[in-house]
Amino acid sequence: MSQADYVFALCVIAWSPLLLHFRYSNSSDCGYCRRSRSGQSLKRYSYFAVATSLSPSFYQKLIDRCWRRSGSLLYRPNQRNSCCPHYSLRLDSTAFRPTKDQRQAVNRFNRHVIGTDYANKAARLYPRSREETRKRHNEFDLVERIHEPESQSLMYPPDPAHSFTVTLESDTFTEEKYQVFENYQRVVHHEPPEKITPHGFRRFLCDSPLRRETVVRPDGVERKLGSYHQCYRLDGKLVAIGVLDLLPDCVSAVYFLYHESVHTFNPGKLGAMREIALALEGGYRWWYSGYYIHSCAKMRYKTDYYPQYVLDPETFGWHLLDKAALAILDKKKYVSLSREHQGPGNADGSNGASNGASNGASTPEPEPDEHTSDSEATDDERGEASLLHSNMPGIPSLDQMREVDMGGLLLRSDSSANFFLASDLVMWDTGDITQFGTIKGRIAELVAAVGPDLMSELCVDFRRRHR
Repeated sequence: MSQADYVFALCVIAWSPLLLHFRYSNSSDCGYCRRSRSGQSLKRYSYFAVATSLSPSFYQKLIDRCWRRSGSLLYRPNQRNSCCPHYSLRLDSTAFRPTKDQRQAVNRFNRHVIGTDYANKAARLYPRSREETRKRHNEFDLVERIHEPESQSLMYPPDPAHSFTVTLESDTFTEEKYQVFENYQRVVHHEPPEKITPHGFRRFLCDSPLRRETVVRPDGVERKLGSYHQCYRLDGKLVAIGVLDLLPDCVSAVYFLYHESVHTFNPGKLGAMREIALALEGGYRWWYSGYYIHSCAKMRYKTDYYPQYVLDPETFGWHLLDKAALAILDKKKYVSLSREHQGPGNADGSNGASNGASNGASTPEPEPDEHTSDSEATDDERGEASLLHSNMPGIPSLDQMREVDMGGLLLRSDSSANFFLASDLVMWDTGDITQFGTIKGRIAELVAAVGPDLMSELCVDFRRRHR
């Protein structure tokens, strides 16, 4: 049986499977800098896994170790070898203070929805106290202003100029959602119509592998977990969608798309601030805005939201993305802020990889080609290689992995309804993790990519895959 016949699977200890086909490979083209690879050393290396079911708590741990998802595709980039290093970002919603430009965008949209006639009549019918007026003038309450134009937040009569609602809905496919996607990809991203399909929308922005759950906060308020579509409707028409992963400690932005009819209202800014407000009022605290690529001009808008923290790919520690950190990124293609802070002698770009735990944010505007899967590349383009022979930051060294006892790792297969141990496999004891493509070698790559300290939460599942 060839290795291509297998699907590898991860599952958390609660036996909720994350089915995987995984590999470490390079892409022959970069969707960000658009430079031709032509066999040159500058390529975009990543570790990939395809998931069908995943708990929000486990995915939280993955994104705190540089992972992200696009549809069911999970990927972790090698920042050191990439032409455009990807760094994970997150923002503390409790400390966020909108800039003047961001406040103006919210107020301008609110005035459009409410209308001058409603504002004048409501001021007479429902006057604010002097204290409320003073507070509103001196403070910008993000949650209050974000909800201000919503139909359920207004007082009637009179009627506002427009009806505006925002709902958190399941991430299932609907024709209404697809029409927004089609318009956005065609008008904003200038994609040819033949490349925009319902299948592509389903594959990358619907039917997430994350399971939806509900947890109760200490204050008794229910909090949703899983993947959702935050749907914005103006006068009953769907005009924008925020694709979100709601995780135990964050609101993770996957994608944001909108109809051209609302382009003049800065929907990207409005979406970002509404997601930050959701993190704040929902008790998630952090807003993960996806990867940041310092060399990509289209990514610079992310630094407008402050305070933002960048994940160190070697230590998985979070560092403030301030002027000093940006200055370092200006000078070097690949950066580990942990080593930079230790001094010049430790900032030489050597591996120094260790799988430390995170001490702990897709983006309100879409990233180039984020809905395009590397799985569509040919074998030659992939340049598939062993992760254990790479220099990916945060990955244990080969010597360190030799010390990891993977024999107790739980497995399951088509041949048995019961779980068994890796050590029960024939040739397990005589196999070597350096033998690329073997079961033991592949399992070692997976454990290294996820982190040996999470091995007790994993179960690897071998199943025949029908293609």
